[in-house]
Formats: sequence, C-alpha cells, structure tokens
Amino acid sequence: MELAGQSFVGRTAEQLQDLVLSSEDLEEFLGELAQHAAIGLSHAEREVIGAVTVARPKKPAATGAGSQRAFELEELQAAAGEGPGISAMSGAHTVYVRDVTREGRWPEFGQAAAERGYVAVLAVPIDLDGECRAALSFYATHRSGFTDGQILTAENVARQFCRPLRLSLRIGRLQEARDDLASAMKSRTVIDMAIGVVMAQNRCPPDEAFTLLREASNARNTKLREVAASIVAAIAGTTDIRSRFDL
Repeated sequence: MELAGQSFVGRTAEQLQDLVLSSEDLEEFLGELAQHAAIGLSHAEREVIGAVTVARPKKPAATGAGSQRAFELEELQAAAGEGPGISAMSGAHTVYVRDVTREGRWPEFGQAAAERGYVAVLAVPIDLDGECRAALSFYATHRSGFTDGQILTAENVARQFCRPLRLSLRIGRLQEARDDLASAMKSRTVIDMAIGVVMAQNRCPPDEAFTLLREASNARNTKLREVAASIVAAIAGTTDIRSRFDL
C-alpha cells in the first residue's frame, strides 16, 4: 500500500503542471488535486476521500473535493468554524484523528462527520506564500484509518502540491488584476465619451465638463461611471436620460 502511494507521488509530479493549465478555475484545480491524492491512499476494501481548502485574505475560502461527500465534510468544518483541516492550516502541522467520536476538540464537527459515516480524519497543511493557508484533508470510514506509511505519503503529496498551488494562486491574482484593469479602462472610456457629450452640449472645456459629471454624480448619489453610461446611452438612443444637468 505504501509503495503504491510513493509511486503515486512520482506520477503526480509529472501531471501537476498540466492540471494547473487545464483547470478552468481554482476550485476545479483543487478538486483535481484532492481526487488524485485520495486515490493514492485508497484501496479496494477501504476507500479514502479527499479535499483541499485554501483560505485567502479578504476572500471566501476556496474548496475543491474529489467527491460531494468530501466537499460536504469540508463545509461542515467551515460552518462549525473548527475541525482538523482548520487546525492543520492555522498550526501548520499534520492533524490525525483516529476516531472523531472520541475527539473532544471539535465536538460539533466530529458528531456531524460520524453521522455521515466518516470517523478517521487526516489533515496536512500545504505551505503557501504570503497570507494564504491551505490544507489537504482525507476522510476514512474506519477507525484508525491511516497507517504511518500513509501519513508520510500524504505529507509528501502535500509538499508536492506546494509549488503548483502557489502557481495557480498567482495565475488567479494576475487574471483578477487583468479583469480589474479591463473594467477600469472600460469605465474610463465611458467617462471620456460622456465628457465629450457634455462639452458639445454645454460648450465648455474638458475640466468643466468633468466637474459637471462629478456634481451630477454627487447630486444623484450615483457612481460617476453610471452617470456617464446614462449619458452615452441617451446619445445612442437607448434611454431618455438628458445629458444637460440642472444642479
């Protein structure tokens, strides 16, 4: 079993770059990671399910799971605000629970997990850059469900996941920055068009036209871009909003 897990780690290293590039978003990538990792710890008699959760500052946590059951177990931890995965992330150390029904640290999560048939949990932190934190969690239906060799394999897999997960997060941040820039450029274009309309209709210079737009925005308690968009829409004939302002 442990040897199979070790060879799995090697195969994963060759596939992770492809997963980063082929995944549509972070959650899909995390789900692929979790599914591959859980396969490496499972065998015919005893299935193991897995999930990966990433906590990011000022954003909701991102979770990917190899199955709906694993996703639900991660959601249980999030709802309870406690659990082995959260502890592994915050403490940056492996957490192994042999039997959640006998574990007093997270009674709410433990009861909910046991009711769903999962009593053994193994959570391994994934080292990330900056303020992001992550954990790879495995769930088993039998007590003492993970051997020392499997725990070592899980920790090796988590180390294997560090670099591609960091890369995926960086790609995500770059995409967000690109989208923000595109949105800002679009807003700037609409505002510039509206300034041109106000200049033409009020026969005023650009600075005065912009001041009129800003005053209209304040008077209407509406964002400047929305005021500008309404003016452009009026000129295009899609709305009946006037571009002259009676302030």
